Amino acid sequence: MSQVRQTPIPTPRVTEADYLHAEQLADTRHEFIDGVVYAMAGSGYNHNCITVNISSFFGDHLKGTPCATFVAAMKVRLGRDYVYPDVVVDCSKMAGDDYFATAPIVIVEVLSRSTRKTDTTTKLIRYINLPSLQEYMLIEPDFVSVQVLRRVNHWQSEYFYLGDSVTLAALDLTLAVADIYDRVNNQDMEEFRREGIVEVKA
Repeated sequence: MSQVRQTPIPTPRVTEADYLHAEQLADTRHEFIDGVVYAMAGSGYNHNCITVNISSFFGDHLKGTPCATFVAAMKVRLGRDYVYPDVVVDCSKMAGDDYFATAPIVIVEVLSRSTRKTDTTTKLIRYINLPSLQEYMLIEPDFVSVQVLRRVNHWQSEYFYLGDSVTLAALDLTLAVADIYDRVNNQDMEEFRREGIVEVKA
């Protein structure tokens, strides 16, 4: 998710309408799952690099199409729940005053220790039940691993690593895993860069 989830706000369960009204006035973002409001905290360097890389590739590729790319601040409605994915592509005709997307075709989540369980269980179940969603991408920031689940493959997981390319059929876009991790600082990328320097000098 776009930001690390904290513990639920210690208030009674609220209604969907109350959440939506309060969220428009709030200074910080909150997710709403099963009637519980969750405050969102900040995310780190690697997380943000990956999010910006993905959103830039998507935005450039989709320029001139009806599809819009949203980063972190656009809610997605999942039945009566609302969440903030890291990157969302929605090709429906949204109105200028819409505060949430209802028909995403691609969702990307950058994982963390605090969000991995939710992103791979609670959110996964809700995401794959969205009729519009075609592909769900999960990216590890602390090591190189890209997981893609596709509707056409019955949501079976596919994994991609350095040296691989990932094709998102819903967008007709292919990305090199190394480009997804551009500027990211983790052990896998540090070794990858060292090996690349040795190969160039040779």
